[in-house]
Amino acid sequence: MIERQLQPLLHELVGVVLAPTSALGDATGQIRPTGVHGVFHADARVLSRAELRVDDQELEGLTRGADSPHGARFVGLARWLGDPTPDPTVRVDRLRRATRDGLTEELRIVSTATVAVRATVSVDLGCDLAPIEVVKSGRAATPLEARTGQPGVLTWSAGGISVTVTAPGADVLAADERAAAPRLAWPIDLPPGGGTVLRWQVTVEDPRAVVVGPAGEPEWARPEVTADDRRIVRLLDRSLDDLRGLRLAETGRPGDVFLGAGVPWFLTLFGRDSLWAARMMLPLGTDLAAGTLRVLARRQGTRVDPSTGEAPGKILHELRRHEVALPENGLRLPPAYYGTVDATMLWVNLLHDAWRWGLPAEQIEPLLPHLEAALRWLGEHADPDGDGLVEYVDTTGHGLSNQGWKDSGDAVRFRDGSLATAPIVLAEVQGYAHEAAVNGAALLDAFGRPGGDRWRDHAATLARRFRESFWVDGRYGPQPALALDRDKRPVDSLTSNIGHLLGTGLLTVEEEAQVARLLTTDTLAGGFGLRTMSTDDAGFSPLSYHCGSIWTHDTAIVLAGLARSGHREGALGLAEGLLAAAEAFDYRMPELHGGDDRVLLDRPVPYPAACRPQAWAAAGAVLLLQAATGLYPDVPGGTVRLTPLAGPELGALTVTNLRVADNAVRVEVDRTGEATVTGLPTRLTPTPPVPTQRHPTTPSLPR
Repeated sequence: MIERQLQPLLHELVGVVLAPTSALGDATGQIRPTGVHGVFHADARVLSRAELRVDDQELEGLTRGADSPHGARFVGLARWLGDPTPDPTVRVDRLRRATRDGLTEELRIVSTATVAVRATVSVDLGCDLAPIEVVKSGRAATPLEARTGQPGVLTWSAGGISVTVTAPGADVLAADERAAAPRLAWPIDLPPGGGTVLRWQVTVEDPRAVVVGPAGEPEWARPEVTADDRRIVRLLDRSLDDLRGLRLAETGRPGDVFLGAGVPWFLTLFGRDSLWAARMMLPLGTDLAAGTLRVLARRQGTRVDPSTGEAPGKILHELRRHEVALPENGLRLPPAYYGTVDATMLWVNLLHDAWRWGLPAEQIEPLLPHLEAALRWLGEHADPDGDGLVEYVDTTGHGLSNQGWKDSGDAVRFRDGSLATAPIVLAEVQGYAHEAAVNGAALLDAFGRPGGDRWRDHAATLARRFRESFWVDGRYGPQPALALDRDKRPVDSLTSNIGHLLGTGLLTVEEEAQVARLLTTDTLAGGFGLRTMSTDDAGFSPLSYHCGSIWTHDTAIVLAGLARSGHREGALGLAEGLLAAAEAFDYRMPELHGGDDRVLLDRPVPYPAACRPQAWAAAGAVLLLQAATGLYPDVPGGTVRLTPLAGPELGALTVTNLRVADNAVRVEVDRTGEATVTGLPTRLTPTPPVPTQRHPTTPSLPR
């Protein structure tokens, strides 16, 4: 039998994060020398082991929970100590908190025994400084030997990274065989009913890191929410705590904050993820969007370089400290990698939407040359064969074979399960491109720059080509294909990708209604959210990364599109699936979960390698909140629309401290769905809401 190197599982691990630091351990608090356990800092595992024992025995785990936005508390028992009664009398609380440059732990030992308690508390440590891609691939790394010096201090160093553990009052055992597995030990002597607190911490110095943790408080407002459905409140609270921990900045540029994609694999700058997350967060202010736009603008492509995927005007996909090599799947990505087909359009759309929410002109104007460069990329590089559609292909043989958000190698499948061959023309990317052309034109017009008509014509041509090329016959009537393959054949599987077309302007009202009907079939919407692929398709698997699983951000984006376009019933169905999943995951939404049908289990099946927390999954809670309030401002246009999803089905909802043009806004929706808004800038005029749409029974659509 061939031994496989398998990616470590994550679903049962407990994480804490304050970027660029994160830690993962088991439910009892132990960080064991296995899998993806560890303390990570900016793409390196700085501790590979932190195992707590009392008298060389492991505690019996009792429970665990969040201790702070960036911490966790683990409660354990030492039942061999104290009184010999059925009730435990010696308890240990382990409080773990991430910091910007490391981690702290506090061990609180409390005795309620009637006798004195004597014991030795120890923590066994290890450090391998393994790069994150080595951990992700399941490959082993050799522990480094620790150095000792001052009392209670251990250090490791390699590759420019220095790791220091400080443990006041502890004996340090690091000689001989313990050099690579050092131990901190504290003898304790508790009187009857006594207690003590022990502390240790790890601090990291990493001058070569490409990302740092920014100082100060988050760039967004924290809304106050009351809701009949308390799940909305709990999900938002936990998500905002997680997003607070995912804030990052580039080294040397601490003022421009963005969101790192997720723990543990992607805690760095990802163009697509950071842009989507910032776009979802716009109801809480435009500062995060502005920082994200500026960070990516500074790294916008300037030349054609097939080895990195760079092209003039193109927006970055991923930033790392060094080349990322994953031999098991042939990937070798450079430190600054541009292999994304959609980030450039998403950058344009974020700039436009931030403008609509009130981003000041003085922050937009310096970005206009980058807008024009992004549009030139769309016109000159995104369509190499000149057929009017945006496509991608990895020409290096060691980059991402798929470059949309579904970027796994098997993500683009025909209905019969066969794989499409690149170049690939993705459906949702055409929607993003159409939206970017229209939005870019609006910005150019508003700021007195030429070219608006050119990009409106570009959008019209794209819409015509999409209508001619993508619509196919499906089980539920006409449907947009997932993609076109190398030979321009429609990839005819039914997938969630089509939901991203809603609101992009690429579809007519009738076409949007048919897409909404497709999205609400049980084959896509029968799980805890929106499946990435229909259960009717041969490639469907509920635990496939992109062919049947349910992604939180995907569900939120499509839910918001349905709500915005007036397809209330479909949006409410996805909202209920998302909230039910949130309850099952303790309101810390994972990157994705299984696409099993809701009638099979009363809770979603975890996807075992999902990142958690992840930025666009957490930010999906804000997008759900916006859909619930129905607040859609157009500050430069002087209007605001209020079309709430809350009301009879979702319940009443009140939200204060939403942000429109930096004004604190309050939205209140009663149980009938009647909505009121206060605090808007006086120059904004309410407009009539979009009426609820009904799905056509016999749609007249392209064939």
